[in-house]
Amino acid sequence: MVAAIESHVGVVAFPFGTHAAPLLAIIRRLAAASPPNTIFSFFNTSQSNHTIFTTTNTTTDGSGGDCGSELNIKPYEVWDGVPEGHIFTRGHQEPIELFMKAAPQSLRRSIDKAVAEIGKEVTCLVTDAFFWFGGDLAHEMGVSWVPFWTAGPCALSAHLYTDLIRHQVGNGNKSLSFIQGMSKIQIQDLPEGVVFGDLESHFSTMLHQMGLMLPRATAIFINSFEELDKTFTNDLKSKFKKFLNVGPFDLVSPTPQPAQDESGCLSWLDKQEVASVVYISFGSVAVPPKEELVAIAEALESSGVPFIWSLKDNAKANLPKGFLEKAKTQGKVVAWAPQKNILSHKSVGVFVSHCGWNSLLESIVGGVPMICRPFFGDQRLNGRMVEDVWEFGIKIEGGVFTKQGMKVCLDVVLCQEKGKKMRENIQVLKEVAIEAVGIGGSSTKNFKELLHLINSHSVA
Repeated sequence: MVAAIESHVGVVAFPFGTHAAPLLAIIRRLAAASPPNTIFSFFNTSQSNHTIFTTTNTTTDGSGGDCGSELNIKPYEVWDGVPEGHIFTRGHQEPIELFMKAAPQSLRRSIDKAVAEIGKEVTCLVTDAFFWFGGDLAHEMGVSWVPFWTAGPCALSAHLYTDLIRHQVGNGNKSLSFIQGMSKIQIQDLPEGVVFGDLESHFSTMLHQMGLMLPRATAIFINSFEELDKTFTNDLKSKFKKFLNVGPFDLVSPTPQPAQDESGCLSWLDKQEVASVVYISFGSVAVPPKEELVAIAEALESSGVPFIWSLKDNAKANLPKGFLEKAKTQGKVVAWAPQKNILSHKSVGVFVSHCGWNSLLESIVGGVPMICRPFFGDQRLNGRMVEDVWEFGIKIEGGVFTKQGMKVCLDVVLCQEKGKKMRENIQVLKEVAIEAVGIGGSSTKNFKELLHLINSHSVA
């Protein structure tokens, strides 16, 4: 006889950027640790579900099938909000706007479908924090709202304190020292939509609403560890009912060796000297403009530093003529690289990155200093923290790559005493992170509390 479902956790993913994959990662941990009569319904667009489930060796048709062997996680499709025949004309935020405008109704329909199939009402609602209306939806269902913030605590503070920041900046205040932990943050480091950019755009309004609504949540959890910045941790704990650091995820679920090292990156690294290789990757969204790609290529060629450069095929045409051929004796340019495995390799000495939160944590886990070239969102904040607070990296001078600027950064990190100090600093953080996810560590304790919350059926 099949046991009746006691807990039905609804999980709502934000299907853009790199939001959905880390949410699925923590849900897998929660699902594995939950009682066997607990089910997790994972609500996401069909395209995003297909991407994140299939790239982790599971399958889904996006409409409610089982996730391979994960029988207590069921993916459900949420409409992407794009009308049939629609032609996009307003830039990269248009798909987000269409999805978010439709989301309150389309999510409700998908949740109703899951409830009908499973035969159990939702008992807890976990959402990406971007779904600022998640609190109202949870209230209607009479359950707890537990949002997941995918970036770092500094960015979360920027959105929590948006009204205060706007007031202070309007009064001519150039420093953010009036916010705990932000004494070294500059106004220009803030994400778009806080004090600059189109403050009336749908995306800016969404983030502003989120900052106002999150204090209502039963708990907020984050892929980080408390000891990374205790000032932010303590301040956010005082502002939210519960603020739970449960990462870094990569240390809890270590990345296995890829089944096939098709590009030969790892075997090539085995032949290089310790801490000598520069690894370059700007994530799945950002691509530097042509002149910056040229500057990177020229700096690499001039410096002679061995390198692995993860660069999409359609961007390779922007490289200097003959560079790919000449570079074969010095390094590798590949369309995809096993980043986590590369960053954990002893031969890698520096990571050139856009400084997204996931990449930053992967750098800490690997113990690799960073050269930061932020593009948008929380990346400028992260870069500032890396350089001026944690001191395990350096930002590109002027914010854009030049040949000389890149050469200087490579020299500082790989050859100078300052670079040696960066490696020591990030090694300390790596050890602290390992302790946080160990037995009795802060992230381990917070994970147990999160597990209890989502299975307790209580409403805070």
